[in-house]
Amino acid sequence: MTGNRRRLGAWLLAGVVLAVVLTLYDADRTGVSDPKAAPSATPTGAAPATPVPATGGTPSPSATASPPPSPGAGGPSPAPSATACTSPGACGYPDANSTGPRIGLERHDTGNLSVKKDGTVIKGWDIRGSLDIYADDVTVVDSKITSTNWWGINLRPGFSGLKVLHTTITAVPGQGPDNGGVNYAVSNMGGSSIEVGWCDISVFGNALSMGQGDLHDNYVHDLVAFRNQGGEWQHTDAVISGGGNKGRLTVRHNTLLNATPVDKGATAAVGLFADTGVVSSVIVEDNWLAGGAYALYGGGPGATGIRVTGNVFSTQYHPASGAYGPVTAWNPGGSGNVWKDNRMSDGRPVEPAP
Repeated sequence: MTGNRRRLGAWLLAGVVLAVVLTLYDADRTGVSDPKAAPSATPTGAAPATPVPATGGTPSPSATASPPPSPGAGGPSPAPSATACTSPGACGYPDANSTGPRIGLERHDTGNLSVKKDGTVIKGWDIRGSLDIYADDVTVVDSKITSTNWWGINLRPGFSGLKVLHTTITAVPGQGPDNGGVNYAVSNMGGSSIEVGWCDISVFGNALSMGQGDLHDNYVHDLVAFRNQGGEWQHTDAVISGGGNKGRLTVRHNTLLNATPVDKGATAAVGLFADTGVVSSVIVEDNWLAGGAYALYGGGPGATGIRVTGNVFSTQYHPASGAYGPVTAWNPGGSGNVWKDNRMSDGRPVEPAP
């Protein structure tokens, strides 16, 4: 009898051991015991990759930049995009905190001042007026200009080497000479490149106007609509180039906003137009673009050497970045033209319409 009880106990013990072994084996096989094998709490699928067409008229539903459905809305949970952006400053683009003067300013009521001495440096000035540059290698740095003239700073033909850095350039709406409006924050009428960097620019209808230059790290915003002397709404552009340029225009790492309504003259955040000649040799790289009829006008049929890469087309004013789309007048067959890695602010790629 005692022997039977011993044999029964041994069989029971063996059964328990076998059950434990089978449980551990199954857990290891299914990944329950391995945190790395468990499903991630964050979706890993790719964000929707619907190109946004640039077509005339009101944007179609396929052209809007609506966010993907939220979890539980009847579809699969969207994957967060590593390239999604919520605002310029939050995503590393210039804003009011990273532009303008870095030092205290001294007020100067200059009126419309003509600068005629080569190498002049204007630093730490709070200017009530404008600067008309008739000299080479002039630098305006860590200053502020409040203009009621056609421009804030204008480089005259035949002169070169202008630099405008860490400066706020604005105007007084309703007090400018163009029927109360003001046209150009910085205008390059000279024959060579100029540099405009880390500037806070507002109000002027065509803020940065030039065929050649190095425009970088600027914050252009709050352009003000006005009817010009011809009685028409002045076209507004954060950056505008009329073509026919001999040198290169580089527009890199700027925040370029044009919130003006289309029916009051809005044209573009970056407008490359063949008004005075063929548009060529332009780089538009790593900018935050928003607003206008289209956020970008690409130069038209004859444009060559236009590189548009790594830009964010923001939906902050319009679902399609511009009122009618992100881009128009792009010449895909132009020699040296490159369109690459441009996206909406929600991460979706942007491609020009055929």
